[in-house]
Amino acid sequence: MNSNTKFVAAKKYILNILWIFVDKGASLLITFLTTVVVARYLGPSDYGILAYAISLGTLFAVAGHMGLSGLVVRELVKHPERADETLGTCLGLKFIGMLSGFCLLLIYAVITEWQNTIKFSMILIIGSAMLFNCFDVVDYWFQSKIKARYITISRVAGIASASLFKISLCFTGLSLLYFSLGNLIQSIVIAGLFIAIYKLTTGHSVTTWKFNKERARKLFSEGWLIYAGSVFAIVNLKADQIMLEKMSGSSEVGIYAVAAQLSEAIYFIPIAIVATFFPKLISIHQNKQEFTLNLQRLFDLLFALAITIAIAFTFAAPFIISFFFGAAYSESSDILQIHIWACIFIFLRAAFSKWIIIEGALIFSLITQGLGAFANIAANLYLIPKFGGEGAAYATLLSYAASSYISLAIYKKTRPVFFMMTKAYLSPFRYLMLIASGKMNK
Repeated sequence: MNSNTKFVAAKKYILNILWIFVDKGASLLITFLTTVVVARYLGPSDYGILAYAISLGTLFAVAGHMGLSGLVVRELVKHPERADETLGTCLGLKFIGMLSGFCLLLIYAVITEWQNTIKFSMILIIGSAMLFNCFDVVDYWFQSKIKARYITISRVAGIASASLFKISLCFTGLSLLYFSLGNLIQSIVIAGLFIAIYKLTTGHSVTTWKFNKERARKLFSEGWLIYAGSVFAIVNLKADQIMLEKMSGSSEVGIYAVAAQLSEAIYFIPIAIVATFFPKLISIHQNKQEFTLNLQRLFDLLFALAITIAIAFTFAAPFIISFFFGAAYSESSDILQIHIWACIFIFLRAAFSKWIIIEGALIFSLITQGLGAFANIAANLYLIPKFGGEGAAYATLLSYAASSYISLAIYKKTRPVFFMMTKAYLSPFRYLMLIASGKMNK
């Protein structure tokens, strides 16, 4: 590969990362500003109810994940000639999963919230949005082609539509129930744009996709471990707010949700970086030395970003909460200062999740995420009654440390990755030593 070819390839990856960052950055900014307006308007108690309903929708929507994201991208990279069959099969599996998740959510709502009309209705409205999320399969196709700009347009438009709707509600005086419609509007707009843009860029319609039972069995047989792991991952992410609502009430959830949303907003950074380099890692996997070198560099980069963000948020949290959300949410700053440190483990987990797929070590997705979910629930049961929202934040930090770092040392297969992560934690000292010794460019 000559220097010009290398430059063109590098430019393609860099532009793709920039588009993903535009997507996530614009979405983050829009969502943040909307959260500020809505949280101030509703107050901690009502905002806590909205956050609780959204957390439930997110939790049950994991049924439609099916463990297919990385697997489908891999199949599209390796077998582009079978794209219609791969995409159609994935769409069918995801719709079955989403429909199952919605039915389970309905059962949960009937059992737990039947007497509370507002909560019950909000849960169902927000939950119905998951039925449109199966069209996220279009995203996998664009990932395989390293063309993030089309997904950026769709997602930002959907989020902007939902945000404008929610902000308009703050000036109309309509009840809390109407705010749940924003999530449904967002999913419908994004799904519609995904379908339209796929047609415009490829010249093919999603109606040409084909569902193949044998392919479905193969994909699900490979992906069910990741699927189960994803269930545990979402439990780890959202169980805190659900448990807080049941153990401490809606106001505590509202205060916690503001901090958690700020912390979780930066989780897109490792996803954007890793998604862009995933096809390359697949292509160089056979060259173990090159693969290991590139994976270590990826871990080093992710850690450097995570530690920088964690330190910055720790110092800035009181100002951010006070300036944007006001005195009613002052307790959110203490929660944010704890919760933000989980990003270190989440950033590195993004690369580990792709390593699992490339190495075919799918069982470890289930094992590590399961451990994290168990640790999260157990820690929440102990810490929430004692410390409220701060206890839930500590539980999140402990659970991510257990699932995305400590557990990797237990198993022989994942132990090399544990050492690579440990090496990444020491990367500032390693690079300083290289610079001091003059070996940085070697």
